[in-house]
Amino acid sequence: MQTIQTFDITFGDCDPAGIVFYPNAFRWMDTALHALLRPAGGHQVLCRKLDAVGLGLVDASAKFRHPMHDGDRLELRIAVTEWSRRSLTLGYEGSVEGRQTFEGREVRCLFTRTETGIVAADLAPLRTLLEAEDV
Repeated sequence: MQTIQTFDITFGDCDPAGIVFYPNAFRWMDTALHALLRPAGGHQVLCRKLDAVGLGLVDASAKFRHPMHDGDRLELRIAVTEWSRRSLTLGYEGSVEGRQTFEGREVRCLFTRTETGIVAADLAPLRTLLEAEDV
């Protein structure tokens, strides 16, 4: 399962040198994740269906390959690259005009409440819901 999001980079996304301020890459990655979840109802609907508190981030990284500037159009691909019992790994590839600008990775868990606290839940039900909506 994967999706592609596009973002118009504006002056406000950039640092004083005119290069995209790196935290924006993480913001765009998060936005792309929510677009990936939307066909299945979105984050809140999925959490309600699965009696979860959230699909939380437990690890994130990015490697920056080429600068992005005001006026660029970023194309960001997101795909689930690995499912495990209690976590999923997402891969991100950002490009401008076919040139890779950054790649990112996130590991997320679906968290539920128990008598002992919040724990990572089995992801099989989430995978079933997401793959049912995959086009």
